[in-house]
Amino acid sequence: MNDVDNPLEPFKRATTAAIRAIAENDELDVNFGPGAPTAQGDRMRLPLPSQGASAAEIDAVRGIGDEYALRYRHHNAQLHARFSPQGGPAQEMFEWIESARIASLGAQRMEGVAGNLDAHLEAQCQQAAFDTVTAEADAPLSVAVGLIVRQQLTGRELPPSAENVVQYWREHVLESAGEHIEALRGHVGDQAQFANLCRNIIADLGLPVDLDDPMDGETNPDDIETMDESQDSEAEFSPEDVMLDDESGGEESTDGDATTVEMDAHADMDDAAGEADPDEAPVPMPDDAGRISVDFNYSSFTDKYDEIIKAEELCDAEELTRLRRMLDQQLQSLHHATSKLANRLQRRLMAKQNRTWEFDLEEGVLDAARLTQVIIDPMNPLAYKQEKEMKFRDTVVTLLIDSSGSMRGRSITIAAMCADIMGRTLERCSVRVEILGFTTRAWRGGQSREDWINANKPSNPGRLNDVRHIVYKSADDPWSRARRNLGLMMREELLKENIDGEALIWAHNRIVTRNEQRKVMMVISDGLPVDNSTLLVNPSNFLEQHLKYAIDMIENHSPVELVAIGIGHDVTHHYKRAVTITDAEQLGGAMTEQLAELFDIKD
Repeated sequence: MNDVDNPLEPFKRATTAAIRAIAENDELDVNFGPGAPTAQGDRMRLPLPSQGASAAEIDAVRGIGDEYALRYRHHNAQLHARFSPQGGPAQEMFEWIESARIASLGAQRMEGVAGNLDAHLEAQCQQAAFDTVTAEADAPLSVAVGLIVRQQLTGRELPPSAENVVQYWREHVLESAGEHIEALRGHVGDQAQFANLCRNIIADLGLPVDLDDPMDGETNPDDIETMDESQDSEAEFSPEDVMLDDESGGEESTDGDATTVEMDAHADMDDAAGEADPDEAPVPMPDDAGRISVDFNYSSFTDKYDEIIKAEELCDAEELTRLRRMLDQQLQSLHHATSKLANRLQRRLMAKQNRTWEFDLEEGVLDAARLTQVIIDPMNPLAYKQEKEMKFRDTVVTLLIDSSGSMRGRSITIAAMCADIMGRTLERCSVRVEILGFTTRAWRGGQSREDWINANKPSNPGRLNDVRHIVYKSADDPWSRARRNLGLMMREELLKENIDGEALIWAHNRIVTRNEQRKVMMVISDGLPVDNSTLLVNPSNFLEQHLKYAIDMIENHSPVELVAIGIGHDVTHHYKRAVTITDAEQLGGAMTEQLAELFDIKD
């Protein structure tokens, strides 16, 4: 097949040449295919372009290739692992700062690479919904620190979505760790020294990190070759997953000058895309923080109208108070039942949290109950006791509620009641709880569908509705502040259509990055995902397949424990752990039982 028949071939050659030139290795194996980008050793796979790729999307995929090439050349995974904190926000921050170092090595030397890396960063941040962050609580500190370091090292303005995260933390970060961040400038080419300073930054910001010399005892730093000295490393690198239906593009000559690949963004790529072997397509795995990316077989026509919004922003305070009173009236009618459920759950959880004592010890706390025996018989020795270590693990629970039109009426009322029970009871038991909801902004497609129509209705456009994800209560909000928000579920005009797969991934990615040891997610739904605007112009199982993907990723590749409760619909053939409720009145008891059983699992 010649270049005229397959317009993708010149693009592939140019991108491959650019990656090899930047990495200074003409033997790199660069392939193209559907799905998230992957890289291991000398092999890399870039996303396969599709019809209608925009210039920004093409530049973003160029950035993926450029980042891999720079990492191949300048990053030593063995050294990185020795300095890296183990798990949690500290490790995530360490990863983002190292990515900033790698990006700066390319951005300072090659303007074309700098632009591509910026485009890739913007795509990453949009994928993580950082462009929708409206409060400090939703802006991850670890990411913000990495972005601030990147800006300091490259001297470039951050893309809009990245800046939206940084704005909440810049003053605090620079005040707490500005001196060490500034010191990074002189050590960008020395990964070991850079990593040492990076650990100081993490400590400056109050995160736990072992500040002992990670090289003591086992290995001399001089024995670890950097990637500049040896390019035979078998280290793995997985660029942050960015689901782009687009072209990888751009070429860097060996002199560092950017060569732009001319490409019609609306060229017909159907034949080229068909060349990929689905069996060879990699399964996108969770990133270093445990977050799951959208499946490569799933896409949305546009996500610019999607929103993550707090419940109090969807109606005024007076209306929210009125709706809460409506919910309280419903709760009052079931006061006996709800109190029984709450007390039962609290007893179960508190039993797990109670500490036990060891008696008849030679040291510890004096056992006052044995003093009478000593008084009666002075020859009896004093007895002591010690408290055993508590085995109950620090826990966070996410309650994800289907807020679609089919839940209208008794189903959503019971769901709201149970959210109220869970919120109050779990807080009483020192278990953090997050309450989320999912629906769409419109019936039968919103502004996304209008854009599709204006684009002459391309085939298989992907999701064609505007997603709305609602935060009724974040895990760190006190119950007293969030309880009023649950009344919003009683507002019938809120309930529209449901796109479950994206909602599961969104809720999962919020909980998985938290510090609690145990993470539980409960999903309440009355059926499979439904959005008529999407299903009419895509394969009939388009939304269901993505839901299956999301469930599989959480159940098999995540520490989050997933429980599903189906209302009038059997969900057991999708979820491993599920219960079906035929009568909405049973929902509260089922939730309590399922959650309580989770705490009975032996550690």
